[in-house]
Amino acid sequence: MSSQTSVIYDAEELDGVLCAMARHAALLLPAGRSALVGILRRGEPLARMLQTRLATYPGLAELPLYPLKVKRYADDLALLHPHTALSESPQLAALDLSAVTLLVVDDVLFEGHSLLRTCAYLASLGARDIRTAVLVDRHVCRQPVHADIVGIHLQVAPRDIVECHVPPYEAEFQIELRRQAAASDR
Repeated sequence: MSSQTSVIYDAEELDGVLCAMARHAALLLPAGRSALVGILRRGEPLARMLQTRLATYPGLAELPLYPLKVKRYADDLALLHPHTALSESPQLAALDLSAVTLLVVDDVLFEGHSLLRTCAYLASLGARDIRTAVLVDRHVCRQPVHADIVGIHLQVAPRDIVECHVPPYEAEFQIELRRQAAASDR
């Protein structure tokens, strides 16, 4: 199957998107009672970028950030795991999350498996107020989750792949769309 890849958002455009996401997050996060949870891989550096921008808002200067390893990769079926695997976090388990608002950050909301598994895990640790933020929402989520903060809304063909390139994992901060040619197009 052939494909065509194009950059649909570059670093400059994404900087503006992240600033808007931070403004929205500042409204949802109570000062002194909030923390960020970045889903590894690309959600964690995105959470760091938001953390930097949120530091300019009163009371949000030193938001702690906790990485959480979750695997499913539903946006690229070659990497799809049959179950969403989550590596428990001793750091998060040691906290009293009942009085903390958590903002879970991920790159793409596709089917919703990773976000659902993460929120269920945090709730099992006692978290009562969990908010979610994604850089891209594809609007095809099949799970009972949604993103409270969405940077970019994309509605693309189900077979197309949205790739978020996020430093340090990639050199350039950008979003690419890889369009898969349909069998009838060949």
